[in-house]
Amino acid sequence: MSNGTNKPQSPYAKLFSIPGTKAFCASGAVARLPMSMMGLGIVLALNHMYDNWTIAGVMSAAYVLATAAVTPLYARLYDRFGQRKVGPVVLVVQIIAMLGFAFAALMRVPIPLLFMLAVVMGLTQFSFGALVRTRWAYVLDRADKEELLNTAYALESAIDEIVFIFGPILAAFLAASVHPVSQLFVPTVACAVGGTVFFALRDTQPPVLREIAVVAASVNGADVRLADGAFTRDSADADRFDLDRLKKDDRSRRKRNVLTYTGVLPLLAVFIVFNMAFTAFDTSMTAVMKSLHLDSVLGVQLAMLAVGSCIGALIFGSHELKGSRWRHMIMFLALMAVGFTVIHLCQGNLIVMGLVEILTGLTISPVFASGNLAVKETVPEESLTEGLSWVSTAGTMGASFGSMVTGIVLDHASPNMGLCLPAVFVGCSIPFALLGWVLVRRRARVEASL
Repeated sequence: MSNGTNKPQSPYAKLFSIPGTKAFCASGAVARLPMSMMGLGIVLALNHMYDNWTIAGVMSAAYVLATAAVTPLYARLYDRFGQRKVGPVVLVVQIIAMLGFAFAALMRVPIPLLFMLAVVMGLTQFSFGALVRTRWAYVLDRADKEELLNTAYALESAIDEIVFIFGPILAAFLAASVHPVSQLFVPTVACAVGGTVFFALRDTQPPVLREIAVVAASVNGADVRLADGAFTRDSADADRFDLDRLKKDDRSRRKRNVLTYTGVLPLLAVFIVFNMAFTAFDTSMTAVMKSLHLDSVLGVQLAMLAVGSCIGALIFGSHELKGSRWRHMIMFLALMAVGFTVIHLCQGNLIVMGLVEILTGLTISPVFASGNLAVKETVPEESLTEGLSWVSTAGTMGASFGSMVTGIVLDHASPNMGLCLPAVFVGCSIPFALLGWVLVRRRARVEASL
């Protein structure tokens, strides 16, 4: 029996008190290591072999763009057929492609062939983050704890940043101390191990919701059936998750394209533009450290931004901010733009710059979490994986553009010029966030007046 001296349970403790959440959260984190290592790993390997930032940046961009192109397709497959059926197959193909690229780089195959392999590798990638967040949405709904979704998504943003803390450090260390291509093999192994465990966890797998076409019987028939298109699950037992779906959905409504929901397109524009800042920062900081002959501390310098983001995610997840998700996003984007500006101004002092990176990083995870929560509030359950994957795809596209633009800038200008790009990119994303907020508010007023 509890007594008055017991402290209230933290929201994170409540999350992990739900059976199965620790396993899929941890395995999903391990499987995400490639997202922080492959892009930078390609840049480090190619720049070492050919001493050309443009080739390195464009090849990394080719890989990331290929990933962005297929992520929504994989998401639809997961929504349609389920994680257990689709996951193991695409995971095997992904690992084979990653190993093929790594061995090709190790053998120094011709650049055109390496480009082709980078694109093929990108075409096999899918968003583990979206799969994990979809599981959180289902598990919390099933446990009647939907109020913890903000905490869960903030936690996943923190895990993303933890991955980005260790990923760049590990990639830079392996490239400098072991072999210039070794940083491509480690994320492959992590993805294989984490992905295998993740897809083996069936208890927390979201149900497959699919539309059933029912032919209407004669009006005079005794067994007239509803023929407006009900949703059902592929399992025998129908729990509250399915009942809620049946209650909430208009039975005559066809499944809409995720991109047609109000605010989704401006949100994707925000994530494309502001994610350009991160690869611009990583690549420019790599050039700065190389020019200062401080390659050995590159990983630590890159990790400072992720440390701040991890702290910000934990703080954001512990508090429920009032008001619109869009307003939160705009506020944090503005603070991030200021932070990147200060980083550029104080780059002569690595200690001060590291501290400012931590402070700037505090704003990153709240932007990601707010964006994912905005999608959750907009897109219906049966399209949630696709909706979250579009956000991931937008971020991936932004990362590729940032890598490509920064590589070109660094080959024609100084590292100092490259380091001013992150603030510019984040600043350019704010108008899109304002547009999305206006559209969502207008839509809400129209619905309220009906």
